[in-house]
Amino acid sequence: MDIFEFGNSLIDQQTWRIIDQSTLGPDFDARQSFAIDDTLCASTGKGMSPAVMRSWIHHNTIVLGIQDTKLPFLKEGIEYLKTEGYKVIVRNSGGLAVVLDETVLNISLIFPDVEKGININRGYDAMLFLIQELLADYNIKVEAYEIIGSYCPGSYDLSVDGKKFAGISQRRVRNGVAVQVYLCVAGSGAERAELIGQFYDKSLKNTETKFIFPKIIPSTMASLSELIAEPITVQQLMLKLLNILKNHSDTMYSSSLTPEEQELLRENLIKIYERNNKVFEEKETEL
Repeated sequence: MDIFEFGNSLIDQQTWRIIDQSTLGPDFDARQSFAIDDTLCASTGKGMSPAVMRSWIHHNTIVLGIQDTKLPFLKEGIEYLKTEGYKVIVRNSGGLAVVLDETVLNISLIFPDVEKGININRGYDAMLFLIQELLADYNIKVEAYEIIGSYCPGSYDLSVDGKKFAGISQRRVRNGVAVQVYLCVAGSGAERAELIGQFYDKSLKNTETKFIFPKIIPSTMASLSELIAEPITVQQLMLKLLNILKNHSDTMYSSSLTPEEQELLRENLIKIYERNNKVFEEKETEL
């Protein structure tokens, strides 16, 4: 089956629920985002919510993956990132370090998977389909394959002419599937990559580890503005995104979390804050 057929079957929903958290500002903590997506996975999985599109932005934050917490000199790496003006958090899933800032738009598509009908590739292909449609007006070819030298590399790195501008991840919780993408809309992709490269240099110090961390090549990454050679904003993409979802649904509505979801969110926040506290306390104890 063609990837567009896969993608279209998921993007076409009777109802899209929209939760836009792209304008909450610098006090919006990234740990909340990962707890919110877990909450929405549970909610859609129970049939309490239709499919959800959640958009979110976090200012000057480095999000580490679980593997990053095993870096031998992680404390030195984190201290470097803090001196560069970044908060550091650990997400509750795999993958590796990524950079978030006010021009990196994150999109989560959250679907019910009660019948186990969404295999991993189908979820990835749905997001690929959406991003290709989102950028169709810019006369660029968006491809999905691993970009060696990028940070958080994976088989669904999104690139134009070999330069990565986005990465897709996926998380499954309680019969729900969250497919997440970060889009580097503006700014310098190479500068973001250089930051992560320095983080790994200081966290590894040429030490051999069982897990092979990426060797960052800054020239492999770019923002959309750099790739299309014209200014583009998060707000422009958000408007396009909402119009696309409106065209792929019978109804679309904006909402916040329900009281039931707020209660579950509190539980999920405790879990992710405890995970973060444990990681950082262990690194302090080791020294």
